[in-house]
Order: sequence, then C-alpha cells, then structure tokens
Amino acid sequence: MTSPRPEEHDPEEKPVVRDRRRIDPVTGAVREPQPAAAPPAGSADPADLGVRRPTADDAAPSPSTGPAGRVAELESALAERTGDVQRLQAEYVNYKRRVDRDRAAVRETALASVIGALLPVLDDIARAREHGELDGGFKAVADSLERTLEGLGLEQFGQPGDPFDPRIHEALMHGYSDDVSGPTCQTVLQAGFRLGERIIRPARVAVVDPAEPAAAPVGEAPGAGESLVDAPVESFDPADSSVPADADLPTPSEAS
Repeated sequence: MTSPRPEEHDPEEKPVVRDRRRIDPVTGAVREPQPAAAPPAGSADPADLGVRRPTADDAAPSPSTGPAGRVAELESALAERTGDVQRLQAEYVNYKRRVDRDRAAVRETALASVIGALLPVLDDIARAREHGELDGGFKAVADSLERTLEGLGLEQFGQPGDPFDPRIHEALMHGYSDDVSGPTCQTVLQAGFRLGERIIRPARVAVVDPAEPAAAPVGEAPGAGESLVDAPVESFDPADSSVPADADLPTPSEAS
C-alpha cells in the first residue's frame, strides 16, 4: 500500500480563515499578536523539495563588495547627485535671470507707452512756459507732473548748438552757416525725450552745415589742379558783329 503524495489534499479538508485584524471589531480592543503557528503535520520540508536554506556564508560580503568597494559606490553616487544639484541650480539661476529681464522689458515698454501718450501735454506746458502763461495752480500741476516723470527716468534732450546725430535728431529744416564746422542743430523745433536707452521721441531740429565754397566765375582760366575739360566754354553768337564777314567758316560738308 502506497502513502499519499504531499501535494494531494483530503477532499474533506475545509478552508481555514484567519482573522488578522489588530482591532477587535466587537470590543474595539487592540489584539495581542499571535505567535506563529507551527507547520502542520505532514507538511514537506523545504530541503526535501530541493530548496536550499540560506547559510552564514551567503551573508558574508565578497571582496568586490567590501568596505573599499562600498566607499567607491557611495562616492560615485555622491558625485552623480552633486552634478544633478549643480545642473538644477544653474537652470534655476538662468530661469530667474530670464524672468527678471523679461519683467524689466515689459515694465519699460508699458512705461514708455504711457509716457508717449503724455508727450503732447509736456509740449503744451513748454509752450505755455515760453509765452509766460504758466502761473498759479496750473504751474504747480505742471511742475508736479514733470517731477514725477523725471523720477520715472524720463530725460529731455535737444539744445541749440548740439552736433547733429541722426540717431536722436530728426532734421526738418536745412541751411548753411559760416559759424559751424560740421552739421549742427541751429534751432530745436520740438524737444526729444528718452527713457533709459530707449528713444521715446527724437528731437526735431533745424540743421545747418558749413557754407559751400564759392564757385569760380565763368570765363576764368582753370587754376592748378583743374583740367581743360572742367573749364567753362564760351558760347558762340552768330549775330556777333565782332566776327569778320570774310572769315573762313567750315561748310556743312567739311564739318561732317
């Protein structure tokens, strides 16, 4: 008679339900941990099933995973984490600089737009001051407005006698003068304004250049450095009586 195999079960064996809840659902008290139950009788030993039990030799570190190897692994992991932190910090610094630059550009653009809309008011104040009509309460308001705009960085430029600069000046009139040695702003027709490095409005001016050299009179012999080609040519008048009547004039056939 043969014994039953370990994997065969009694068909009459019923399932076992174990309640592992730490709190008793009836009393609400904390249950004490139950000791591990002994393996049932007749259960197979792991050694009999070909499973090798861990031994003390398995826990012993190999030469490659000894203290020196562990230190090398930790140093490598530390260097990798340090590189990650440095890259993250560099990305954050670049992001902060970019955000600050964009924020400053947006602020300057918005401020320039508002100040550009107020320039006609400043022009009216300047004309009233030139005509002596800036007095009383209107003068106090005008002075307060100009101080506020100067505090925001608005700067006025353009004075008579300034060298003409096409980057900040707009020439509306042109002339010549003996009193200048180069292009010069003779009259400022409308003042210019700048906000930092941004030109809100160029100064509109009248420009004068040095006087042109006098042209040589007609009929004068070419001087030094001039060619006969550039010398003026006298015109011939057929009705001029100074030409002798018997002068030999070329015929049309000879002229051709």
